[in-house]
Amino acid sequence: QVQLVESGGGLVQPGGSLRLSCQASGIIFSFYDMGWYRQAPGKQRELVATISNVGSTNYADSVKGRFPISRDNAKRTVYLQMNSLKPEDTAVYYCNAVKTWDPSVTYWGRGTQVTVSS
Repeated sequence: QVQLVESGGGLVQPGGSLRLSCQASGIIFSFYDMGWYRQAPGKQRELVATISNVGSTNYADSVKGRFPISRDNAKRTVYLQMNSLKPEDTAVYYCNAVKTWDPSVTYWGRGTQVTVSS
């Protein structure tokens, strides 16, 4: 059974930082590209950042330079370090896994809430 379990969300003031983690089980982690997506109330889910199985990264323009993504294959975990948080970063953040050579194989976590507010 595949599970992606996110953690690290919460309430933070503008300008603050959070680190999200997503631990995978039931998959060969190094065979998957990993990503973070977010969905704000009333909006569509959008890409935040992705990291390939070999460590290549891609970012949404809105988070470039603020949210570095990283992975630890030994721990089967992907991270999103969120710095200089803004109220518009408020959303549910979802972890995603896509099999590198077969993008039809994809899994999602249940999400973790991030709220940026004073």
